[in-house]
Amino acid sequence: AWPKYPSIKKFSSLPNTSHPACGSWHIGDQLEVLIQMHDYHCRPKNYGGDVLLASLHNRALGAGAAGKVVDHLNGTYSAVFTLLWNGSAKIEVTLVHSSEAVEVLSRQTSEHPDRIYFKSLFWSGSKTLFANCNVCLRPSKAPLCNYTDIHTGEPWFCYKPKNVSCDARINHSKAGFIKNLRPNEGNLFSPLIHSGVMYFLCVFFFFIDELNSTMNSGRWRPSGFYYKGVWRSLGGTEVREFNPKQMTQCLKGKQVHMYGDSTIRQWFEYLNEVLPNIKQFGLHTSKQTGPLMALDYTNNIMVMFRCHGPPIRFSNVPIGGLRYIANELERVIGGPDTVIVLGIWSHFSTFPMEVYIRRLMSIRIAVVKLLARAPQTLVIVRTANLKALTLYETLTNSDWYSMQRDKALRAVFKGTGVRLVDAWEMTLAHNLPHNLHPDRPIIKNMINVLLSYVCPAKGR
Repeated sequence: AWPKYPSIKKFSSLPNTSHPACGSWHIGDQLEVLIQMHDYHCRPKNYGGDVLLASLHNRALGAGAAGKVVDHLNGTYSAVFTLLWNGSAKIEVTLVHSSEAVEVLSRQTSEHPDRIYFKSLFWSGSKTLFANCNVCLRPSKAPLCNYTDIHTGEPWFCYKPKNVSCDARINHSKAGFIKNLRPNEGNLFSPLIHSGVMYFLCVFFFFIDELNSTMNSGRWRPSGFYYKGVWRSLGGTEVREFNPKQMTQCLKGKQVHMYGDSTIRQWFEYLNEVLPNIKQFGLHTSKQTGPLMALDYTNNIMVMFRCHGPPIRFSNVPIGGLRYIANELERVIGGPDTVIVLGIWSHFSTFPMEVYIRRLMSIRIAVVKLLARAPQTLVIVRTANLKALTLYETLTNSDWYSMQRDKALRAVFKGTGVRLVDAWEMTLAHNLPHNLHPDRPIIKNMINVLLSYVCPAKGR
C-alpha cells in the first residue's frame, strides 16, 4: 500500500506540487542524518549506548569537518553537520564500539583500574629489587611506600621491598598489562567491527551551494574545518599559516614550556625540526621522557618539554624526572614572553574519571594562580585525539575513554582564560587515518593554531 494523496486537498495548480529544486543545501545550513542501529540478525536495536563518529569530507578540495552525534537512547542516533564549503560533500559515520562493548570497557575500569601496572627499581648497596606501583594497589600483607605528592595531594604507592628503605627508589617504568576479559568478550573488539576498518553506514554525496554564508549562532557548529588542507577556525582567533621564517619571527624572544605526554612531545619535535636556527641542547636525558630543550640563540627562543608525573607509561624515568605539572607551573615566572603548552589525557584512560579530574583540578589551580600573578602569560591546552584501535589500545586507550576525558578537560578549564587546540576535531575532520600520534599534515595545522594564539593577526 502506498500513502494516498489526502482527499481533503484538491489539486489546483502545478506550483502546489512537490518540486526537487527546493531541496538544495547552502553554506551555513545544518544537515541532520538519522541513523538506525541493527544487530547481527538485522533487527533494529531499541536501546542506545553505541559509540559513533561522524564527519564530512571532500578529498578533492582537502575539506573536512567534524559532525556531532546525538544518542536518542532508543537505537536511533542523529549525526548533525554544519555545511561549510562550496561543492560536494561525503558523510562518513563510523561505529567505534557497540553498546555491549562499552559495557565491557566500563567494567574494566571499575573492576580492573590496575590492569596497566607499573614498577620501580629500589637500590640499596648491593641490593637491587623491583616492586609494583600504582595509583591504588590491591590489599596485600606487604607494607606500602607512600609517595603521595605533598603539594598537590596526587597519590602514588609502591609495595615496599623487604629490608629496603622507601627512600631507595631509583626509577619508574611501565611494567605490563592484564586483559581481564571474560569468555567471548574479545569478539566484541574484533578487527571486523572496530573503527578504522568498517563503515557501517553507506556514504553518500550531495552538493552545497554558496548562496547563504550566514550561520545561526544558536545551532551547533564545529570549532573549525579544513579547506584545501588548511584548518580554519570558526570562532575566536583566526588561524594563520606560518612558514619557518614566520615561525621564528613569531617566537622571537619567547620561552615555550611544554608539559604532558608524547602527543605534546610530538610538537616539541616538530618545532625542533622546522625552526631553521634552533638546536636541541644536550641534557643527556631520554628522548622519550625528557626534559628536552631546544635553543635559538640568535633569536632568543627557548622551547622545552617535560613529561607529566605518574601515571606515565614510559620506561626508566628517573625519580628526579617525575614532576607534576602543577608543581612545575608554580616555578614559572610568566609574562608576555612566556607560552605554556599542556597536554595530559592518554595515560589516564585506564583509571576512574575521578583520578583524571583530580589531576586536572590541581593543574587548573596552578594555572589560575599563574595567570593571576602574570596575566599576560599565554596558556594553551591540547585536547585528546582519535587513534587506531588494536585490542591493546581498545582495552587501555579506547576512543570511548578519550572521549570522556576530552569532555572533562574542556569543562575543567572553561572560564580560566586558557586557549584550546581542538585535536579531537582536527583528527576527526581530516581524511588521514586516526593515529595516537597524528601524521605530519595534522601536526602542521596544530602548530599553526598554536602560533596563531601566540601571534594573532593584526586587529584581533
